[in-house]
Amino acid sequence: MSHFAVASIAVLDDYQQTARSFADWASLAPRAQAVFFHDHVADPDSLAARLAPFDVVVLMRERTRLDAGLLARLPRLKLIVTVGMWNAAIDLLAAREQRIVVSGTTGGDAAATPALTWALILAVTRNLHAEATSLRAGGWQVGLGVDVNGKTLGLLGLGRIGQAVARLGQAFGMRTIAWSQNLTAERAAEHGVERVDKDQLFRDADVLSVHLKLGERTCGIVGERELALMKPSAYLVNTSRGPIVSEAALIAALQARSIAGAALDVFDEEPLAPQHPYRFLPNVLATPHIGYVTENTYRTAYPQIVEGIQAWLDGAPVRELQL
Repeated sequence: MSHFAVASIAVLDDYQQTARSFADWASLAPRAQAVFFHDHVADPDSLAARLAPFDVVVLMRERTRLDAGLLARLPRLKLIVTVGMWNAAIDLLAAREQRIVVSGTTGGDAAATPALTWALILAVTRNLHAEATSLRAGGWQVGLGVDVNGKTLGLLGLGRIGQAVARLGQAFGMRTIAWSQNLTAERAAEHGVERVDKDQLFRDADVLSVHLKLGERTCGIVGERELALMKPSAYLVNTSRGPIVSEAALIAALQARSIAGAALDVFDEEPLAPQHPYRFLPNVLATPHIGYVTENTYRTAYPQIVEGIQAWLDGAPVRELQL
């Protein structure tokens, strides 16, 4: 930045209006000034118009997509800072070609997403949404809960989050099985988990929990065929990324009640459209992508974002994301 210029910072998708309070943004003065946006803009033209005046864009995870087409319309943009060291919503190659620095943050609460996953498993199997809704409406018990003890927890992916969810399942007396393309029986056994093939995972699971990273190999990996293998009494839980599970196939399975239900924290398009079936299907428990939305995560991330902007202003960017 020029010695006399003031860098303009756009802090996007600050849904809870908390970003300002979690870091010392004033420490960037007089070299930079932040503007906080609390709404979400998805339309490319509106987003380009909003971001055109800014030198720096701050992203909370993947809430806003910065693809090549959008970046080409932002000649002033010089720095993108994201929560985390990986963000599928940023076209890193396009950013590099435009000489835009992309930096991230480390840390965060590693237990946050596993905790939400387990909360969703217990909530959907114990019918908490319907029971709580009935109570608020003046009613009483409306259904029977399902005991997880002795049931089979199927894990689609056994990385860091999948391992934590496996430990929780084992603590609740569940048999734990897993499959992913690179998972070995030895690796699974290290975590007390049985490695099975993909079809058996879907056939055996009473609760099927998704813990893969979204990519070319995993997009749509759960489709009509896989869902058809599941028991009518089984539940699908997804706290990873929406497109890993075919939305059309899952909606059809839920409408036909060929599976018992789904608990979902992630979706193809976020925020979820107002009239989306997931908002209304009685056998869906949906939360608004809150797996990482905790005080510990924000308390770690936003100070690192400010630190990253300061480092860039000093001409020595830190924690740059790699292609």
